[in-house]
Amino acid sequence: MKILVTGGNGYIGSHTLIQLIRSGAFEVVSIDNLSRSARGTMDRIERITGRRVVNHELDLCDRAATLSVFEKEGPIDGVIHFAAYKCVPESVEKPVMYYRNNLNSLLNVLEACGKYHIPNLIFSSSCSVYGEVSQLPVTEDTPVGEAACPYAHTKQIGEAMIRACCGHGLKAILLRYFNPVGADMSGLNGELSPDAPNNLMPIIMETASGKRKEMSVYGTDYDTRDGSCIRDYIHVTDIAEAHVKALQFLVDQKNTEDCTLFNLGSGNGVSVLEMLHAFERVMGRSLNYKLGPRRPGDIPAIYSNSEKAHRLLGWQCRYGIDDMIRSAWKWEEEMNKK
Repeated sequence: MKILVTGGNGYIGSHTLIQLIRSGAFEVVSIDNLSRSARGTMDRIERITGRRVVNHELDLCDRAATLSVFEKEGPIDGVIHFAAYKCVPESVEKPVMYYRNNLNSLLNVLEACGKYHIPNLIFSSSCSVYGEVSQLPVTEDTPVGEAACPYAHTKQIGEAMIRACCGHGLKAILLRYFNPVGADMSGLNGELSPDAPNNLMPIIMETASGKRKEMSVYGTDYDTRDGSCIRDYIHVTDIAEAHVKALQFLVDQKNTEDCTLFNLGSGNGVSVLEMLHAFERVMGRSLNYKLGPRRPGDIPAIYSNSEKAHRLLGWQCRYGIDDMIRSAWKWEEEMNKK
């Protein structure tokens, strides 16, 4: 079966390509304009899997170019849609850019799915759609709240767009995942961006390796056990594996509704300060960090109940915090060889 992955050069997209290939059940092709990813990703995937993935370098906001790739690559059995901007502070600063990119690209993908009769769609959503919640852990029945930033709002709108387009031959799964971290356990593929990283784990790695002199903890006065934000960190390979299982769930027609929602998280809330201390424990080295003010768009705490994914998809996390840290450090060492 042929699966088209948008944003296949990105962090989660590339790991999902690796897991799709490892499954042995799918032929894969990618679309990525490399605006938020680096060249060389397909080389790394080939090094890990022995398979070369074709990437079509184009902007999904370009309707004609997008449809032409779907025409060329057809018939396509499913799409996994990652391609989106995802930096929370940037979305607060540049909301129009986020609405234009994240929603226009999805609109063109949905049009292509209808035009070329593609039956299966997996959407990369986010726990940010819940906003600031009053009760934890979050389940799929937790009400969607007011978005804390434009990025989160684009995910809310994107989910609504997909629900409206489902039926008429299209089935979809919305995967609301929490905080992916780490790297492929080989250490040969991980988080890489041409811009300065804005996520916690790569910032920790850059600080530990000396690429940056110090890092900041954004907010120490939240109503949490140590004052820093609490998040549900999950290994990127576990996230990628969930996409493979979700796709197989649709292919096997196990869905009972046209659009199905799953949370993907470890179920454990870990604070920013706890993650820093975990790194120091696992790697035996200290981190130079300072305590700073809150960052716009952040919420105090969120973590998941993922029992539905365990029950229906047969998915569960295989990797813990120590694995996340060790694999991320192996990837940091790999990058430092160059």
